[in-house]
Amino acid sequence: MGEQVNQVMGDIPFALDHLGVAVSNLQEGFKFYQSLGFTKMDIEEVPSEKVRVGFLNLANSCSIELLEPMSEDSPVAKFIQKKGPGIHHVCLRVKGIRGVVESLKSKGVQLINDEPRIGAHNCLVVFVHPRSTGGILLELSEKQDQVGSS
Repeated sequence: MGEQVNQVMGDIPFALDHLGVAVSNLQEGFKFYQSLGFTKMDIEEVPSEKVRVGFLNLANSCSIELLEPMSEDSPVAKFIQKKGPGIHHVCLRVKGIRGVVESLKSKGVQLINDEPRIGAHNCLVVFVHPRSTGGILLELSEKQDQVGSS
């Protein structure tokens, strides 16, 4: 079965990229996934978000992203303090992120960052505020090699 992409906003394809899960400690958070049979977690630091992330790759080209705060003032640390560990955000893969951002802004959608910034895997990312999505923090992500190619 091939990858299905929903066409919305004209010809801009969206696909589920990952689920972000806030954890206090990557290695502790990884223990459960090891019980499922995961043996590898790719770890990377994302200074712009003050987090260390551990990616667990799934068979359908999506992943689970464990998020460990690197400082007490990181958004993930604040999330854990307020709500405890758990699902932090949903990420959609997109092509033409700058056009998507402009379209969302023109429709009054509240963004956390108005301009794409560098996230994990050197992707450009923008976060949509939960007030605009029905309560879900939504990340939009575009691989750098796709920027401008849409």
